[in-house]
Amino acid sequence: MTTLPEATVVRVDHVRPDPAALAEPAARLRDGGLVAFPTETVYGLGANALDPAAVAGIFRAKGRPADNPLIVHLADPTDLPTIVREVPPLAADLVARWWPGPLTLVLDAHPSVPAITTGQLPTVGVRVPAHPVARALIASAGVPVAAPSANRSGRPSPTSAPHVVRDLGPTIDAIVDGGPCAVGLESTVVDARGSEPRVLREGAVTREDLDAAAPDPTTEESAASPGTRYRHYAPACEVAVVDDVPTAAAVRMAGGQRVGAVAREGERLPPGTVRAGEYADLATLAHRLYGALRAAEEAAVDVVLLPRVPEEGLGRAVADRIARAAEG
Repeated sequence: MTTLPEATVVRVDHVRPDPAALAEPAARLRDGGLVAFPTETVYGLGANALDPAAVAGIFRAKGRPADNPLIVHLADPTDLPTIVREVPPLAADLVARWWPGPLTLVLDAHPSVPAITTGQLPTVGVRVPAHPVARALIASAGVPVAAPSANRSGRPSPTSAPHVVRDLGPTIDAIVDGGPCAVGLESTVVDARGSEPRVLREGAVTREDLDAAAPDPTTEESAASPGTRYRHYAPACEVAVVDDVPTAAAVRMAGGQRVGAVAREGERLPPGTVRAGEYADLATLAHRLYGALRAAEEAAVDVVLLPRVPEEGLGRAVADRIARAAEG
């Protein structure tokens, strides 16, 4: 298969995608190519999960560490037994309650899943996305699709097709543009091998939703989840987490820095502050966070200020992404 100098961008209706429009990107997935596509969480960079050479292309395009496992995306929950050794009762219950949706289950991998897809682990993360475009594309391709976020490793995740173009345009085969992502944060990752769910990565499905326990992040268990071991979500500028965005902006600007900020809707910022993003509540902050980080970067600010959020419910996932961005 010939890779184009620039990725082909295929625009489709995000509610009722035209099967004919998806035929070419689906064929590219079957043939070992790399195709970016929207999910309800973020845009993913997909390859045939059962083709080691195709999956290796994901790692090259992203600059992703080879021991960082990938999530396998399926078109339908009934496909799960083809990817895992068994479906324990807990997993079956979570599938019934949350799929399609932003919940990834970690289970024992089926022998057919290559080690490169699982990050050399005996487990595999798998989910059925809720986005109609993602499910239609995967169904048309006829193969399970391994898909981490469609960005260069370590950068803010992409929540629109233009984000993918900027990060990966020349290095992949096609981008399916289904509009902006509805959720804006990666899926919750849960170890579902035991009798109780164990959250390995916070996401849109909260710990309270699952009545789940979180493992000690220092244990090896956390290695089964992507997005927990390496630098993630960081723009080129400094990221600072503050309790009072306007005051912190004034202090930074007095020190001669060019400042960007993510503030509440209607919140007044010092003159000259770049308003990289704004939000009304945690859900809108989650939805807009990665776009705001990218906007701050494009505005060439020295630092972008992000609000400290309560670490409960969805706030845990938002706080986790903000903290990881600030670590970068």
